[in-house]
Amino acid sequence: MARSPERMAGGMGLEAFSKATDLKQRLLFTLGALVVYRLGTYIPVPGIDPQALSEIFTRNAGGILGMFDMFSGGSLGRMTIFALTIMPYITASIIMQLMTAIVPSLETLKKEGEAGRKTINQYTRYLTVLLATVQGYGISVGLESATGVVIDPGMFFRITTVVTLLGGTLFLMWLGEQITARGVGNGISLLIFAGIVANLPVAIAGTFELGRTGALSPIIIFFFMVMAIAVIALIVFIERSQRRIMVQYPKRQMGNKTFGGESSHLPLKINVPGVIPPIFASSLLLMPVSIINLTSTSDGGASWLITLNALLGRGQPLYLAVYIGLIVFFAFFYTAIVFNPQDTADNLRRYGGYVPGIRPGQPTADYLDFVLTRLTVLGAAYLSAVCILPELLISQYSVPFYFGGTSLLIVVTVTLDTVTQVQSHLMAHQYEGLIKKSNLRGKKR
Repeated sequence: MARSPERMAGGMGLEAFSKATDLKQRLLFTLGALVVYRLGTYIPVPGIDPQALSEIFTRNAGGILGMFDMFSGGSLGRMTIFALTIMPYITASIIMQLMTAIVPSLETLKKEGEAGRKTINQYTRYLTVLLATVQGYGISVGLESATGVVIDPGMFFRITTVVTLLGGTLFLMWLGEQITARGVGNGISLLIFAGIVANLPVAIAGTFELGRTGALSPIIIFFFMVMAIAVIALIVFIERSQRRIMVQYPKRQMGNKTFGGESSHLPLKINVPGVIPPIFASSLLLMPVSIINLTSTSDGGASWLITLNALLGRGQPLYLAVYIGLIVFFAFFYTAIVFNPQDTADNLRRYGGYVPGIRPGQPTADYLDFVLTRLTVLGAAYLSAVCILPELLISQYSVPFYFGGTSLLIVVTVTLDTVTQVQSHLMAHQYEGLIKKSNLRGKKR
C-alpha cells in the first residue's frame, strides 16, 4: 500500500537525505560556488592603498557606504574584484521589468513564453554590462579624488579598475545563474545572503566588545538581541501566512461516474514579492550615494555633494522617506508582475472553477485584484516597518548594520526559501522511490 503524504513528509529525515544523491550534489555545488564567491571578496583591485581606503570606510561606517559594504560582504571596503557585487544586475533587472510594462515590443516578448524570456534576459545582461561599466568608472574617479587611496592615478588605473569590476560583476551574474540551475535556491539571493552572513560573527563580537568597553550598556545590547529575535519571529510568521480564497468546482456526469464537486483554495501570500522590494530599493539607493561618499571624502569637495551625503545619511528623514517610498513602489510593482488577476480568473473559468458568491470572468478578476491590493498594502507596511524601525535605533546607538531589518529580512527569507526547495527535492526523491518500487512489483507479476 502506498504511503500517504503525511507519512512521506515524516520520512524526510536524515535517512531520506542520505539516499537523495541528486540533492547532495546540488548542495555541494551551491556550497562550492559560495566558497568561490567568498574567496573572490579578498582579491583586491590593483593600484589601491588598502590602509588609506580602510580609513575612509572607517569614517563612513555609519552611513550608506557602510550599508553597501554589508551587502557586498566587505568586498567594497577592501575594494576587491567583487566590489560592485550583483547590484548592477539587480538594477538592470529593475529597469527591464519597468520597460516590459511600458514598451509594447518588450511586453509582446514577455508573452511569447520561454523564447521571449530568454531574449529579455539577454537584454538584461547587456544592460548589466553598461551599468557596471558606468559605475566602475565612477568609482575609479571617486577613488582618484580621495587623498592617498590610489597609488598611481591616471587613465591606466581607470581602465584596469573598470575592467576588473566589470569582470567581477559578470562572473557573479554567471555564478548566480549556475546556482539557480544546478544548485539549491535562488543564486542571486544566496550571493547576497552569503555576504551578510559571512560578517555576522564579526558584528556580534563587535557588539559585545562595545559592551565590554562601556560604549553600550548591557541592557541596550540585551534589548537589541530580543528585538532581533522578535523581528525574526515576525518575518517567519508573515512569510508563512496565507490568505486562502475558496474555489469551488462543479460536478460533471460522464456515463455512470461523477467527477468534480470538490472545493479547493487559492493561496495568496501576505508578502507576495518577498525580499525583492528591499533589495531593489537598496540597489537604487546605494549605487549613486556610494559614489557620492567616495568623491566627498577628498578635501574641498563639492558643497552640494556634501549636503546630499548628509541628507541621505543613516537615520535621516530624507533617507527614510526615499527608502520607504522605494519599498512601497516595488512591493506593488513586483506583485503586479508575479500575479495577474485576469489570467488567474480566466484559468479558473477554463477549468470550471469559481469563487462562491462571485461570478466567473471579469468579476472574479476584480475580486482577486481587490484582495491582492489589500494584501499588498499590508505587505508593504510590514516590509517598511521591518526595514525602517531598526534603522532608527541603529542610527541612535551605532549598532552594526547586520542587526538591521533589511539584513534580517534577507537572511530569514532566503533561508526559508532554500529550506522549502530542499524539502521539495526530498519529496520528489520520495516519489521517485515509490515509482521505482511499483514498477519492480509490476515486473514481478
